[in-house]
Amino acid sequence: MIRFALKCACGHRFDSWFRDNRAYEGLSAAGRIACPACGGGEVAKAPMAPSLAAAREEGADAAVRLRSLLLGLRDTVESNCEDVGSAFAEEARKIHYGEAPARGIYGEASAEEANALVEEEITFARLPWISRGDS
Repeated sequence: MIRFALKCACGHRFDSWFRDNRAYEGLSAAGRIACPACGGGEVAKAPMAPSLAAAREEGADAAVRLRSLLLGLRDTVESNCEDVGSAFAEEARKIHYGEAPARGIYGEASAEEANALVEEEITFARLPWISRGDS
């Protein structure tokens, strides 16, 4: 369903709902839309502002969903991998070269450390680590 702001030839403004734009066009072409104030059949779409409140609500819902997904990602990583803290680059290097057992790890690395891992072709991923908001 879509709502259009309409205006008759006499200047009366009113809103009406239609299944879609095609339905509006068909009814308009057939002369089946009339002004509720004066009954005039010469009706056209009037300019209307978008519903910003609905857009804000949709954006807020999307932000809540995204936060939930990122927290789920964090939970999965924490449940299945070892936190090696600031030793991430060193431990990733040891795993890559077979000096430590292969396992999932997570931690922190500086930009320089991450670039060095990339140059050594050591596979890792940077993840958005969202705060739980409970600390």
